[in-house]
Amino acid sequence: MTKAIRIHETGGPDVLRWEDVEVGDPGPGEVRLRQTAAGLNFIDVYFRTGLYPAPAFPCVLGMEGAGVVEAVGAEVTDLAVGDRVAYADNPLGAYAEARLIPAHRLVKLPETIDDRQAAAMMLKGMTAEYLLRRTYKLRAGETILVHAAAGGVGLILCQWAKHLGATVIGTVGGPEKAELAKAHGCDHPILYREEDFAARVREITDGKGVAVAYDSIGKDTFAGSLKALARFGYMVSYGQSSGDVGPVDLSGGKMGEMRAKALFLTRPGLMVYNAERADLVACADALFEVVAAGAVKIEINQTYPLAEAARAHGDLEARRTTGSTVFEI
Repeated sequence: MTKAIRIHETGGPDVLRWEDVEVGDPGPGEVRLRQTAAGLNFIDVYFRTGLYPAPAFPCVLGMEGAGVVEAVGAEVTDLAVGDRVAYADNPLGAYAEARLIPAHRLVKLPETIDDRQAAAMMLKGMTAEYLLRRTYKLRAGETILVHAAAGGVGLILCQWAKHLGATVIGTVGGPEKAELAKAHGCDHPILYREEDFAARVREITDGKGVAVAYDSIGKDTFAGSLKALARFGYMVSYGQSSGDVGPVDLSGGKMGEMRAKALFLTRPGLMVYNAERADLVACADALFEVVAAGAVKIEINQTYPLAEAARAHGDLEARRTTGSTVFEI
């Protein structure tokens, strides 16, 4: 038997339970992974609350982790016992000491990346990769808006965008987070609780607006993000930590900005962008490259024992965290 955090129903952090689970042997195409670290992400909250439906109950949460291969099933040819690997993908199950996982969703870790780094960056870093290089192909000299710029994805987005030659405007919740974001590539941090961020963006850009807005907040920032965009700008809505945006009316209302400026709107997801094995490997390799080169630094600003996942979820939802959070296993 091994231990895992499971939910038997949706709800608040109190539904997270530290329980004994049976892992078993890997089947065809699977490996058994002894996990050394797992990452905390807002998508875990979405599954816990029921915003995203869990595949079944009881359910082990978590989509990001790292560890060592303990056993391989039939038909697994490119991984061996002892390999260090990481992942950020379905199926759920990262909140566990050990798990079974499809081999084709794992990537081998280079020596330059340790397990804690990997668990802190795979989902967040690969999200940044597809947002900057595939959803909208960022070009040097462009100005962008990054919401939650001091968060896990936000800090990586700011650094990587700066590395690509962009000017970065970011929203943050307080002065300390503003300093953190500024130290990681954000040229113009905006305290969104004190300022109208859309108006401030227009001021910074001399009325032009930004080429793209990367919005993981959702309901509270969606309309303002549209206002902050330049003509033909891209609204990239990739999260909803403040709640669902809800129905949109393309003919007017909050969407009037789209018609007036011929904007583009997309709701991308990492699992779609990395559905093919070749895309997953290329995405991970690009992330490993910028981290190894020092262009992107992974900030692990909180660690928790896995058994204290409920406390970690509470801190994340209360916006008491910055950068990446890792569960030590």
